[in-house]
Amino acid sequence: MLIIGPGLAMPRIITLSHTMTAPFIPIPFLQTINPWSSFSFSIIFLALTFFGSFRKSQIISLLGRYISPTLLLALIIIIVKGIFTAKSTFINPAPAMTIFQNSLKIGYETLDLFGTIFFASIILSAIAKSLCFPEGTSCKEKALVGFQSGLLGGSLLALVYAGINFLGAFHGQGIEYANEGELFRIISFNILTHYGAVIIGTAVFMACYSTAISLAAVVGQYVQQELFKNKIGFVPSLALVLLACIPLSTAGLGMVLNLTAGPLTYVGYPTLIALTFFNFAYKVWGFKPVKIPVLLTFIAMLVAYIYQYL
Repeated sequence: MLIIGPGLAMPRIITLSHTMTAPFIPIPFLQTINPWSSFSFSIIFLALTFFGSFRKSQIISLLGRYISPTLLLALIIIIVKGIFTAKSTFINPAPAMTIFQNSLKIGYETLDLFGTIFFASIILSAIAKSLCFPEGTSCKEKALVGFQSGLLGGSLLALVYAGINFLGAFHGQGIEYANEGELFRIISFNILTHYGAVIIGTAVFMACYSTAISLAAVVGQYVQQELFKNKIGFVPSLALVLLACIPLSTAGLGMVLNLTAGPLTYVGYPTLIALTFFNFAYKVWGFKPVKIPVLLTFIAMLVAYIYQYL
């Protein structure tokens, strides 16, 4: 929870959003990369996150009806324009397996699985309430609806990632040394030029904002139920989580990315992947020895990290 909350993921979202959207913000003070502009941007972003997540029952509706469609539309415009304006790609001289291994490890830094595991419970609860299943509906039937929703969302996400890979291959020349916060912005700007500033800014902001709302709800619920044992409400717990994000959110994207690339990610993420697969095997096939394989995965990744990075 510390990783996906104020300890890493949420400050990274804020700093990344600031870095990527700064050129499109009409307020000069918020455009410059300095502690005060970062602080101001963080306060505004966290306030918007609070208003988007303080009613848990409305989060799914907000994401599904407004934020996600707006994000998808903006991304589709950028990807389609990029496909039709693509000219030639460049050849990466590294071996294919090396590229795959590096990309796989960098993929850990998305931290998607950390948040998804916990946010899934909020999503499934909201689906169960909003769809008003008839009395007597089995858990299996409810789970099937959740599976269908996940399949649709996963398919859309896969198409988006495939499109972004295409953009990187055909429009990524000359920006190999840009940091993670600049890559998509630069490529999108090259495709749409300054006429597409609104579309680019919308895509970036909606991507960050939707993730921030999800993580804030998850961590806020955890703080309320596990740390305070329901002695305080969800709204005060959410406010505490968002306030705790401020210090690291003003440290700059470079600092946060350095933390992301540390052992918490490169050791913890493969361990969490193993836990996910073995939990699935337990639910489907009754495979019970979950702890030992997960522990062995943790030890193996810890040794590999020490050998490679230390």
